[in-house]
Amino acid sequence: MNESRTPILIPHVPSDNITDLLENRFIQTPDLPIFSLPQNDGSWSNVSVAEFRRQVIALAKGFIAAGIKPGDKVGMMCKVRYEWTLIDFAMFYAGATLVPVYETSASSQIAYTLQDSGAIALIVETAEYFQRFDEARPELPGISTVWQLHLDDIAKLMEAGRSVSDADVDKRRTHAQSRDLATLIYTSGSTGQPKGCMLSHGNFVDTIRNSSLALDEVVSMPGASTLLFITAAHIFARFIAILCVHAGVRVGHQPDTKLLLPSLGSFKPTFLLAVPRVFEKVYNASEQKAEAAGKGAIFRKAAATAIAYSRALDAGHVPLGLRLQFTVLDKLVLSKLRAALGGKVVYAISGSAPLGNRLGHFYRSLGFRVLEGYGLTETTAPATMNLADKYKIGTVGPALPGVEIKIDTDGEVLVKGIDVFQGYWHNDKATAEAFQDGWFRTGDIGSLDEDGYLTITGRKKEIIVTAGGKNVAPPVLEDPIRSNLLVGQCVVVGDRRPFVAALITLDTEMLPVWLHNVGLDPNMSLAEAATHPKVLAEIQTAVDRANKRVSRAESIRKFVVLPTEFTEASGHLTPKMSIKRSVIVADFADAIDDLYSDTPETKEMALTD
Repeated sequence: MNESRTPILIPHVPSDNITDLLENRFIQTPDLPIFSLPQNDGSWSNVSVAEFRRQVIALAKGFIAAGIKPGDKVGMMCKVRYEWTLIDFAMFYAGATLVPVYETSASSQIAYTLQDSGAIALIVETAEYFQRFDEARPELPGISTVWQLHLDDIAKLMEAGRSVSDADVDKRRTHAQSRDLATLIYTSGSTGQPKGCMLSHGNFVDTIRNSSLALDEVVSMPGASTLLFITAAHIFARFIAILCVHAGVRVGHQPDTKLLLPSLGSFKPTFLLAVPRVFEKVYNASEQKAEAAGKGAIFRKAAATAIAYSRALDAGHVPLGLRLQFTVLDKLVLSKLRAALGGKVVYAISGSAPLGNRLGHFYRSLGFRVLEGYGLTETTAPATMNLADKYKIGTVGPALPGVEIKIDTDGEVLVKGIDVFQGYWHNDKATAEAFQDGWFRTGDIGSLDEDGYLTITGRKKEIIVTAGGKNVAPPVLEDPIRSNLLVGQCVVVGDRRPFVAALITLDTEMLPVWLHNVGLDPNMSLAEAATHPKVLAEIQTAVDRANKRVSRAESIRKFVVLPTEFTEASGHLTPKMSIKRSVIVADFADAIDDLYSDTPETKEMALTD
């Protein structure tokens, strides 16, 4: 199959905009708790739909009183929190366009986003964020106003807006039509200068209305709730935040990942939103905690049994012995991890990168399904997604309602439908290049199975062609290696080289824990760890496992562990933690050349081509 589509369920309404989602929710369930705010004692205080709407309107009045006009662009630099969605909706009600700025952005990146978008004002969360903006202020004469959340500027805006009438807000609220611009979201810049994606009100409204029906079992279950902890500056979390307002899902926030487990325990969400790296870290941290307590063997036995149990479910028959073994180990081990995640999680929505079959089966046996999906900023987040009743581990699911998927002759994934953006802001050339006969060219390589389930295998621009003419998709090797608890990042190299090799960095959070558990000095420096035999042996096991997935010609023959980290600050990762491959290859050219010198290869697997 090379083309698949899912019919639209909720028809397009040209006059509707995002504010209608909140208005309709208010009409249906005004007293429903829609948000929960963390309290100092660890409890959560609920905010009803009616109260949230009241605050949205009050803040919209404040923006109007401050001179914000329909169509104005306003930047926002803030971690995921209640105020993010409050400000987002207030801007929609005021008729303005919010331009998210990643909170990790450097001054030069802040300047580029605000300057390119034509923003006239900025909202920052902290004094630190203001300082970074202030460094770029000379390049931004168009920014006339900066509001700072830490200075209680939201309350000040609400007070200043008291003179604005409800009728004025309602006129602004209904001004935008479905085709009008809702937001400008800049791409992460992994392959060049970031581009502003123009997403319309219709992109959000139609995709949310149809996706919520497709995800009905997730968002409509009694007491549905989620705890958001990934940045709302990215389309993934922002889409889910707006979808939750539409569907009446209670939302909490925890931007500090160090406090994530305690927050999950007290909030008790029914579904999670995360990227695969989070699921990997939860698994790895649990394994190492068990190891430190002398229970590493039983944890690994429980994990292996859980994976086997899930695979048997897919096969249609679970042998009695396996069922009994799973029941015992679930009570002894897995139930504790389930409780640590709040005890009520039924589903998790995962995107950004492949989770992998192993963890997909593990978490399924833990008691919840990880629904992997696929999409980009240009597709308003989801284009495909595994659903509660249409679910295949290892795929990113079928097309969502109103979306068509097509595989081009060269394997590129093309998308058409209600979720596809309007184009790139002030960049007609890039927009033209992004479309082919009405289809959006994603740049990703994938395939559709006979049931229309999509599998992504790599990025078109990142395919490596070895000197022997072998095409290699780096993620097939990188993703399983990166899932190892010691690995921070993995970058496969070998374009026009005699064989495939890899640059690997260590996970500095897990490294001390692992070192302690294997009887080594947990304070060992990164440089020393990068060459330590035990560390290299552990990395080799990860490389060996990845090599089993490919032919010998595609396998990694050599690797080097770099005595450094790839971070956003170093310029090697995007704000969503994707690698900037071209930058890394350029910065570590000497290390790559060394891999292809006459030094001996690392041990090879007995693989067949």
